[in-house]
Amino acid sequence: MLKNKKTVYFCQECGYESAKWMGQCPGCKSWNTFVEETVSTKKSLSSGITKSSEKRQEPVILKDISLSEDERQTTKIGELDRVLGGGIVPGSLVLVGGDPGIGKSTLLLQVCRNLAEKQVSVLYISGEESLRQIKLRANRIGQFNDKMQLLCETNLEVIREVIERKKPDVVVIDSIQTMFHEDVSSAPGSVSQVRESTNILMQIAKGMGVSIFIVGHVTKEGNVAGPRVLEHMVDTVLYFEGDRHASYRILRAVKNRFGSTNEIGVFEMCNTGLEEVKNPSEFLLNGRPEDASGSVVACSMEGTRPILVEIQALVCQSNFGIPRRTAVGTDFNRVNLLMAVLEKKVGIHLAASDAYVNIAGGMKMTEPAIDLGICLAIVSSAKDIVIPDNVMVFGEIGLSGEIRAVSMAGQRVQEAKKLGFETVMLPEVCRSSVGNVEGINLVYVSQIRDAISYIMRK
Repeated sequence: MLKNKKTVYFCQECGYESAKWMGQCPGCKSWNTFVEETVSTKKSLSSGITKSSEKRQEPVILKDISLSEDERQTTKIGELDRVLGGGIVPGSLVLVGGDPGIGKSTLLLQVCRNLAEKQVSVLYISGEESLRQIKLRANRIGQFNDKMQLLCETNLEVIREVIERKKPDVVVIDSIQTMFHEDVSSAPGSVSQVRESTNILMQIAKGMGVSIFIVGHVTKEGNVAGPRVLEHMVDTVLYFEGDRHASYRILRAVKNRFGSTNEIGVFEMCNTGLEEVKNPSEFLLNGRPEDASGSVVACSMEGTRPILVEIQALVCQSNFGIPRRTAVGTDFNRVNLLMAVLEKKVGIHLAASDAYVNIAGGMKMTEPAIDLGICLAIVSSAKDIVIPDNVMVFGEIGLSGEIRAVSMAGQRVQEAKKLGFETVMLPEVCRSSVGNVEGINLVYVSQIRDAISYIMRK
């Protein structure tokens, strides 16, 4: 038995294999990421060449390959279809990650229900819950028809045999950390087991044309547990974001071979499952305070969708020698840079003040278009000036205090008009791209001084 096993070391970040422990990984240059595991030296079933693949392969001319628009399978959940790039691609391998209790299994169960209603054969494989537990959660979501099948199993050879026999169109694996292969001697959830399990599932997806969803747990840092190579092997990586104690959830694509990675989907957790939030701007602005200084509405683009968020700032006199700066929901270094621009170009003294900037609602925005909103919120709090509730702003600010152009200015203005805003402050260089918009006042500014002067006059 000992002759068929050996001890190797794997990097938890990139999956690099070494015969001895090393402090720094030669592959990804990470420190202290090697873990010791015992693996089998017998030839793995997934690494061998099957008889069906021994046939002679011939290259295909690229222009002769035909694509049809009907290939994608819609899930009837618009927010998920948007993030996936239009629907589920046959033979794709999708990884869904997120914190415990965030709603990964609930969302995928809703997807299975919608697909089963369209007479799509679905197989839900769980390695964490029993059939009764899944049934209890399914009862809260709704009724399921005969196209939905459940299986509680963790052995991948058994799972492969069931998929080959039942031939489902869509398979859900919940979760990849519980799956194991008999040829790998390490425990489920280890680097080698996760890598081997994903490799087998990828062969099933590509070889049989089955769309497979994989649920992955995350670490304390927010990354999918297991080797980083897991994200490289799959076609799409989706992350669930948001506080599990709050009602909303954000689904974001970090990798997508079949669509954009800039799109997001917004959901609200209800008793019957996850409900789509088709107008996230209105949802995030709900409960905004009236006649409060340090608050302004800005617009950020997430893919092709404009999202209006409330930016809050609190500036107060510091009681210590070193002022405290905090940024929640946006880049901390960007806030410090914008405060330096206000000090140098506008003459607002902030060196002795504490400054706290927050994107209300828990959203994370890093687009430079919210620079103007951050600056105006800081000035509003420092000068105790109330910015009118019907004003929306956007624009990138340079180190010289100039307000630079941003993309899709017209879509941002239309979103503000749809939500009832009467005034939009935007960069002067966007005048030609926006044109005339009836029913809304457009204020074009070229310098941060001009924007602050307009707010003070109001």
